[in-house]
Amino acid sequence: MRSAARRGRAAPAARDSLPVLLFLCLLLKTCEPKTANAFKPNILLIMADDLGIGDLGCYGNNTLRTPNIDQLAEEGVRLTQHLAAAPLCTPSRAAFLTGRHSFRSGMDASNGYRALQWNAGSGGLPENETTFARILQQHGYATGLIGKWHQGVNCASRGDHCHHPLNHGFDYFYGMPFTLTNDCDPGRPPEVDAALRAQLWGYTQFLALGILTLAAGRTCGFFSVSARAVTGMAGVGFLFFISWYSSFGFVRRWNCILMRNHDVTEQPMVLEKTASLMLKEAVSYIERHKHGPFLLFLSLLHVHIPLVTTSAFLGKSQHGLYGDNVEEMDWLIGKVLNAIEDNGLKNSTFTYFTSDHGGHLEARDGHSQLGGWNGIYKGGKGMGGWEGGIRVPGIFHWPGVLPAGRVIGEPTSLMDVFPTVVQLVGGEVPQDRVIDGHSLVPLLQGAEARSAHEFLFHYCGQHLHAARWHQTDSGSVWKVHYTTPQFHPEGAGACYGRAVCPCSGEGVTHHRPPLLFDLSRDPSEARPLTPDSEPLYHAVIARVGAAVSEHRQTLSPVPQQFSTSNILWKPWLQPCCGHFPFCSCHEDGDGTP
Repeated sequence: MRSAARRGRAAPAARDSLPVLLFLCLLLKTCEPKTANAFKPNILLIMADDLGIGDLGCYGNNTLRTPNIDQLAEEGVRLTQHLAAAPLCTPSRAAFLTGRHSFRSGMDASNGYRALQWNAGSGGLPENETTFARILQQHGYATGLIGKWHQGVNCASRGDHCHHPLNHGFDYFYGMPFTLTNDCDPGRPPEVDAALRAQLWGYTQFLALGILTLAAGRTCGFFSVSARAVTGMAGVGFLFFISWYSSFGFVRRWNCILMRNHDVTEQPMVLEKTASLMLKEAVSYIERHKHGPFLLFLSLLHVHIPLVTTSAFLGKSQHGLYGDNVEEMDWLIGKVLNAIEDNGLKNSTFTYFTSDHGGHLEARDGHSQLGGWNGIYKGGKGMGGWEGGIRVPGIFHWPGVLPAGRVIGEPTSLMDVFPTVVQLVGGEVPQDRVIDGHSLVPLLQGAEARSAHEFLFHYCGQHLHAARWHQTDSGSVWKVHYTTPQFHPEGAGACYGRAVCPCSGEGVTHHRPPLLFDLSRDPSEARPLTPDSEPLYHAVIARVGAAVSEHRQTLSPVPQQFSTSNILWKPWLQPCCGHFPFCSCHEDGDGTP
């Protein structure tokens, strides 16, 4: 935890007053751009991967140690109804970066794949999308991304980098263009398309057995078949094997890589030293840009499986490997916050912490839980409607500007961060497209008591699963579920036996009439309301239905980034250090924290 001495250290009064003046003039909309430019805060955005809202002390966990995040909440503003726009990595992050639902940019799926599967796929965040990084870059900010990207790399050739962070407003990138998976750890079972991989291996074995049987039968005189035919069949079998093994046989080498800007620096990456490399890069970035202003998006690899944890934290928590990884994540965040403070930037830095979606309930190793805890909320990662899949931590920190210890229960979204940081730097959100987020500046400061979101729409892929209505003339937060996943086994609260619950098909239930909950009275969504138990049942269903119809009028068709053709591994798009396919390199440096 940061020391008491550091907490007590104050910057000069004149410098401390500048953020307050900036915030007030932005709030009152009295700043001219030239005036605002003199007081631009640094922006530090920290996003965990797969963290459950119930994993943090400040959200009620008393068995995991997260002192640095808890202190951030104690000194800042904590949101208790903060919601991801999607329940999986790629679409949630696309919505976060752009301030709009991911399906508006084609970064979500109607069926099939729900996240990018390869560095060498051609899908990704389209070039015509505007990220908050691009706007801040245009307003004189240094813009850095350290950690996970998972928004694609290339479109047509290995070096075009059309989806790369540096093509989306970041001027510095160090990290994984993809995401951690079990395939990154040689000791773990396969994860990327594991079921398809097993099928292809079975077909290959069946084909090989048939060819061997045919060859043996010909040798023994049981079959009258030419040697050319046997050779031809063997060639076909070999080509079939190569066609899939060239990708699935080398997932670790193709996906588990590190890049610095446009260059691959580790292929495959050495997991054991990744955390210390990310920390070193984050601290170095802060020190290089301490004269500001800067944006640093620290997109953590923690706490996604395979939960690679350094020896200093192994076995130290009460919750196994997952708990160890959470506590290491908190330590890493503490070091980054120390760097902010050590460089005299604490009072001039707007800091935000969240997770991309809820904890991964289906992540298990035998009877051991490898995913997060979502507290009292039903469901988890992959579930677009249930609260456990989308309700995430939301902590904002800016000493002297945001009130310490403030707790806000209003519905807010990860998409709100886009217009929030854009307003803080004196910019404007794009006017040529739908922006689903709303600036949180008035709510955080206390100038407004109510969220700007009267309605929020909760998607699983491109399927609307639920909608939320924050009734303006009452304290009720109504939640209407149109579709829910079928848990397996029944009543288990998750889809065990699958990677995540499905969005459509036989694995979901369509509710006619819809399920209705009042989250203000039943945040766990345990007691669905009926016309008999809730006099407003029909009125609420009708009002939310009308809002859904109005929302659908804002939708328009766009190219699908998760189509089969975009998802497939393409060797000519594979990032590579060295000569393809002999891609291999390792970065020098001590990986010990």
